[in-house]
Parts: sequence; structure tokens; C-alpha cells
Amino acid sequence: MKAYVVQNGTYQLVNMPELEPKAGQVLVRLKSAGLNHRDLKIKDRVGNKPEPYILGSDGAGVIEKAGEGSSRFKMGEEVIINPGLNWYNNSEAPPKDFEIVGVPYNGTFAEKILIEEDFVERVPTHLNWEEAGTFALSALTGYRALFTQGQIKEGETLFIPGVGGGVTSFIIQMAKAAGARVITSSRDYDKLKQAEQLGFDRGILTDEDWKTVLADEQIDIVIESIGGATFNKSLEVLKKGGRIVTFGSSTNDEITFNLRSFFYGQYKLIGSTMGSREELRELIDFIEKHHIKPLLDKGYPLADIDKAFTHLESQKQLGKIYIYM
Repeated sequence: MKAYVVQNGTYQLVNMPELEPKAGQVLVRLKSAGLNHRDLKIKDRVGNKPEPYILGSDGAGVIEKAGEGSSRFKMGEEVIINPGLNWYNNSEAPPKDFEIVGVPYNGTFAEKILIEEDFVERVPTHLNWEEAGTFALSALTGYRALFTQGQIKEGETLFIPGVGGGVTSFIIQMAKAAGARVITSSRDYDKLKQAEQLGFDRGILTDEDWKTVLADEQIDIVIESIGGATFNKSLEVLKKGGRIVTFGSSTNDEITFNLRSFFYGQYKLIGSTMGSREELRELIDFIEKHHIKPLLDKGYPLADIDKAFTHLESQKQLGKIYIYM
């Protein structure tokens, strides 16, 4: 089977042997797979190891084979890959053995994936293949940040900087479905206008003075993923006693802020990452109920996956980039 791997410090499309499912495993013939920013960083993690590691965390396809004792799904059933391994029930933090599909566990940028049936779920009924193969990692990350950690409530105001990303697009839609007022930002005016289809209430530009522009807002919660470039600006617009949830740091992992101002303001800083299988199943029910879909940017055949990576690196996308098999 064809697979996109990192090997000897480089990304390459190679032929790999197809594996037979063992007890409790299923072989899924993939129809589509979504790119995520973590895929860009895998090469640095793996280094120059000679073993090929298949990239990709999101994917959807059909059950082709099942190992002995695998009984959750029928042959030909349509499924998605749960990108979070070994995290079954909702908990305050991931378990020690938590891993993400796509290094060190072989991923979804391939014609097929061999995986434990515990980490396969049904395809949401309202999604097509392209949508089904791109939503899980982003939507699950957003669901936990918004509901489990952020505890968003109807009538609250949410500010989420950076409208272009997959997680952000899901958080906006889910927050609106939950009855919240949503404000977002973008560096690009045209991208902000294009993103209005997500249904947010107000959009501002990244280079504006947020504290001045949003002086008329009472922001209850900020969900941050940009890090050093925006963290303090986000904190400045948060109401006293508000909460800031962070699930990423695309610009800088390290920040400094005034601790005295923070504790006088009674702010709450909350970390979040990915989510459990329990939350993924809740998410599937939620997006079906509210007919929420991933915003798609562009698709590429597996043979052109290098072009998909170049597109992702450009940071010009609005929504998910995906590959199809």
C-alpha cells in the first residue's frame, strides 16, 4: 500500500507492506484524511531515524478486515479514526499512556490503516467522506476546550483569536449552537469576511488595539491557541473573574504576564488538549444534532500530498486541507 512517511529526516511517499489485523484490531481502507499543524512538526520529533513512520491523525474509511474477536463493526461499515489513543473516559488530564495517531503510532496518510477497534467510531450521519476524514482531531480539541474545560454557558461572550484554523472554526460553530456570543479575529480582512459563514457575531483584525476596540464587550471566556503573540492582548480584554483556556501555542511556547494583575483580576487559566473517547462520542452526537460540519479549504490526491503540505505551511488556508484516496 502507498503511505506518506517520515524516514531518515525526510517526508516521502513509499510503498509499504499491508498488515493483517490481530485480535481486537481492524483494517480500515481509508477514503480521506485531514492535515493538522502537528504534522508539520513530526520531522523534528522523529529526527533521522531509519524506520518509516506513517503521518496523519485524522481519517475516515470503511472496515475491510477484522481480527479475531473484533465485533463492534461489520465489514464495509463507514468509520472514522479516533486520533487519541488510550484515553477512554473523561478525566482531568490525559492518562500517562495517551498517544496521538500519526507517530509513534502509524497514521492515516496511507491507503489503509491497521488500528485497534476501540479507537474507531461511526461516521456522523450528516458528513460526506471529505468532512468525515478531517473533523475528529480539531473538533475534539475544540469540544473539550469549550465545554469540558471552558464550561461555556448560554448567554456568555467568547473571544477566540485566529479564525483560520480548523479548531477555531469548530469552536465558533459549537459555541453558537450552545447559545454564546462569539467574537473572533484574523490578520487578514478578506479571510475574516470569508469566515462569516461560520456565524460569529463580531470580527476584528489582529493588528487592532483589542482593548480599545472591544471596550464595549464583557468577555467571559477567551480560548487561546496562538501563544506569545496574542496571550497578553487576550488577557487584557477578558473581564475580571473571566477564564482563559489555552490549547496551543503556534507562535511561542513561553509567555510573561503580570502576576499581580492576574490574581487581583481573579482570572482563571485553564489548559486543554485533545479529548477522551467519551468526549468524542458526545461530540459526534452534538454535531449531528446541530448539523455542524468542518469548513473545508482544499483537497489533494494522496500522490500530491507534498502540495498539501506546502499549502498548510503557507498559513493561507481557511478551514481544513485534506487528501483523498
